[in-house]
Amino acid sequence: MPTWNDSTHFCNWTSVVCSSRHTRVVKLNLRSGGFSGSISPAVGNLSFLRVLVLFNNSFTGKVPQEVGKLSRLRTLGVSTNLLSGEIPSNISQCLNLEKLDLSRNDFVGTFLNEFESLRKLQFINVDSNNLTGEIPKFIGNFTSLELISGRENNFHGSIPDSLGQLSNLWGFGFGNNNLSGVLPPSFFNISSLKEIHFPNNQIGGKLPQDIAQRFPRLVYLNLPINKFTGHIPVSLNNASNLEKLALNGNEFTGSVPSFDRLTRLTWFAVDENHLGNGKFGDLSFLSSLANCTNLSILGFGYNDLGGVLPKSMFNFTQLTDLTIGENLISGSIPYEIGQLVKITRLGMYSNLFTGTIPDSIGNLVNVGVMSFSGNLLSGSIPSSLGNLTQLSGLLLDTNNLVGPVPSSLSNCKGLQALDLHRNNLSGFIPEEIIKLSSLTVGLDLSNNHLVGPLPSEVGKLRNLVWLSVSNNMLSGSIPSSLGACTSLVELSISGNVFEGEIPSTLSSLRGLEVLDLSRNNLTGTIPEFLGDFVFFNSLNLSFNGFEGKLPDKGAFRNVSKVSINGNAKLCGGFPEFQLPQCSISSKKNKISRTMIIIFSVLGVIFVLVVALVSYLIWKRRYSKKVSSGTNSENENFPRISFRVLHEATDGFSSANLIGYGKFSLVYKAILNQNNGPETVAVKVLKLSVRGADKTFVSECEALRNIRHRNLVKIITSCSGVDFKGDDFKALIYAYMVNGSLDDWLHQNRGVNQDIEEETRSLNFIQRLNVVIDVASALVYIHCQCGAPLVHCDIKPSNVLLDSDLVAHLGDFGLARFFQYTAPDSTSSHTNSTGVKGTVGYAAPEYGMGSQTSTYGDIYSFGILILETFAGKHPTHEMFSDGLSLHGFVKTAIPDRVMEITDLIHLRTYKSIKECLTAVYEIGINCSMESPSDRMDINDAFNQLQFVKKTFLDSRSNLA
Repeated sequence: MPTWNDSTHFCNWTSVVCSSRHTRVVKLNLRSGGFSGSISPAVGNLSFLRVLVLFNNSFTGKVPQEVGKLSRLRTLGVSTNLLSGEIPSNISQCLNLEKLDLSRNDFVGTFLNEFESLRKLQFINVDSNNLTGEIPKFIGNFTSLELISGRENNFHGSIPDSLGQLSNLWGFGFGNNNLSGVLPPSFFNISSLKEIHFPNNQIGGKLPQDIAQRFPRLVYLNLPINKFTGHIPVSLNNASNLEKLALNGNEFTGSVPSFDRLTRLTWFAVDENHLGNGKFGDLSFLSSLANCTNLSILGFGYNDLGGVLPKSMFNFTQLTDLTIGENLISGSIPYEIGQLVKITRLGMYSNLFTGTIPDSIGNLVNVGVMSFSGNLLSGSIPSSLGNLTQLSGLLLDTNNLVGPVPSSLSNCKGLQALDLHRNNLSGFIPEEIIKLSSLTVGLDLSNNHLVGPLPSEVGKLRNLVWLSVSNNMLSGSIPSSLGACTSLVELSISGNVFEGEIPSTLSSLRGLEVLDLSRNNLTGTIPEFLGDFVFFNSLNLSFNGFEGKLPDKGAFRNVSKVSINGNAKLCGGFPEFQLPQCSISSKKNKISRTMIIIFSVLGVIFVLVVALVSYLIWKRRYSKKVSSGTNSENENFPRISFRVLHEATDGFSSANLIGYGKFSLVYKAILNQNNGPETVAVKVLKLSVRGADKTFVSECEALRNIRHRNLVKIITSCSGVDFKGDDFKALIYAYMVNGSLDDWLHQNRGVNQDIEEETRSLNFIQRLNVVIDVASALVYIHCQCGAPLVHCDIKPSNVLLDSDLVAHLGDFGLARFFQYTAPDSTSSHTNSTGVKGTVGYAAPEYGMGSQTSTYGDIYSFGILILETFAGKHPTHEMFSDGLSLHGFVKTAIPDRVMEITDLIHLRTYKSIKECLTAVYEIGINCSMESPSDRMDINDAFNQLQFVKKTFLDSRSNLA
């Protein structure tokens, strides 16, 4: 505000308006000014103020009670800030108030009875807060009220009958709350209503058949996801001003009436009801919509509608979303479908369509997701699909399609999921498609008649989650390049004629949950490394030619997860497999006892000679190392000096500073190694801070012998002196280009210059992958690396993301090795000397002097889950007076799960609410106050994996 200075009269300041008579401030409009901090109580001294607008800033704290002194105030707008606490009761003293906008903040509490005095209110907006209670009956006394909106709060109870007195009301919206009951009869007497918004509540009852006569000015009737019953009123056809009609997700029955008079309609959705009876007349309403030339959303899926699609339906050239799946619609897909050039989402799955997919489908150049799965379509897949460069999901499975997989699909550079299973496709798998690196969700070509090898280019699919080519006629060996697909969760190549051995490169697929190699001609021994895959739910090796000893560790100790039938030459293994014991071959039995003794003696001599030579070489190298200094005690890490680090960080320049904490600073550095320049992260200990040297020792000890894909990789360390002769200690890690999870959740900028500056957001599956990665790391350090290792500081800033957004747990400065005890044990070894970790994430028992334990890590992990999806710090100022992040989420699920979630753009997926609820429940069960009540980390990991599978399955079905 450059004009706000003493040289200019305040009436001439930007955003300030004064009265001409008294030169007193009457209007203060600071909309979108970039302000932060609290609202000063001094605002109450502006006694002539009529308008106070603070929209779209970052004000925090509470609205001061002094606002109640503004007796002339007519407009109070504080929308889109970070304000919290209850709505100040003193506002009730602003008797001239006409407009009140408190939306998009964190206000709590209820509508206070004191507000009944605000009889001049015309506009009330409290959207997107955390308000509770019922809609107060006294609002019916606000006879001047024109609009009231309370979307995305926690209101409950029924709609008060007193609303029928509001003869000037044109807008009423309380979507995404917990309202129940039925709409009172008086509600339908408010003839002035234009907009009615009640999505996602529990309101039931029937709509009056003369609803259009009751609401002659109706523009929006938005009632999805409720419990309305009965028939859709025929009179709605007389609501000539209607633009949006959304009745989806209810329990309406009967037929869909004609709407030939609704020429302004842009949104028509009656999905997920019980409409139709499977007969040919069910779709007659579509012809009546011919005059709705502005229609952009059309949905009538998940009903019982029969008949064929009229060609007139494809005259809706403004359509962007068409969902008609899960019905009984038959006939062919009209060629005129190519006229829907603006369509972005097309769902025609699970019907009875026959005939071919018309070539005109290639005209839909804006489509992102397209599904024709579960029909009776025949003919070939049109090559014109290659024109759809915006396509991210193509689902044509479960039809009767024939011919080759068109290589033109490789033009769809954004394709993430391709599902062609259960058709009659033939020919080779096109190399151009198999190396389409955008494929990250899934590729399913199973149950077809494809031949030839699985192209070696499959290794390009590094981020693919599931791959199935089972039940074809593929041949050759399993390509070793498949080992590069390290994100695979499910891999199935069963029912083909693959031969040869299982490639050793598959040992890198550590995230596999399902591996099916059954019904092939594979030979050789079953690799031991498969026993190291800790996430297996199913391993099927049946009906091949495997021989030799069956591994007896990991999954091979669970007969319910492993199938080995039809491999007659296998032996040994876990007793429950009931295989014969392995015996020494007849050829080896022919070797004489004397030859065995001779070979044994020669072997011992050879070992002694090798050991002596190795010792002499080591001694020579060690003497040189002692004379020149060393940086580690017992590691094969490359040596590095302070001088090298000083040069690599440009003198530890602040320009290279990418992170900091209590005990350390982290710099980006470029080291010149034998393989060329390598970017690393250098963690420099603040040795002047008490305890920093201990964190160095702890971190070295913790990371000395542990390795895991979800742990930050330590490259080397440096312990010496700097140019001033002061002690210097640093740890050098692999550099994580995408910074920390905290950076992404809370948009931290400035410390990591490699992260793009524009607003970023992790989607649901990316956040889920991150918490699964962290869980995987905790399973490893708690259960699989010898003595349990307790991290003691699990939080988003210690979760680092690489270029593929794979999460790596770092900062083991507080870590402790721990001898296991039960969660309620009174054993005192490894006692805490204070709170271990960070406030908000540290387990509550640490604050009472309890010992560090793996249960403390699980608590912190639970808080991390809740923060990752709710987008709020556990120390956010809204969490006061007994409210915590744990309690905030616990009270919100399942009904208000979408309101508390930082993932608005994913609400179109049907399963997202269920999946989010499941994730939040895992976070809650991990962050219980008592250690004995917390979820086991293995159970948490398995449940998170199940949520991921559920979500991906629902996406593949366009649910």
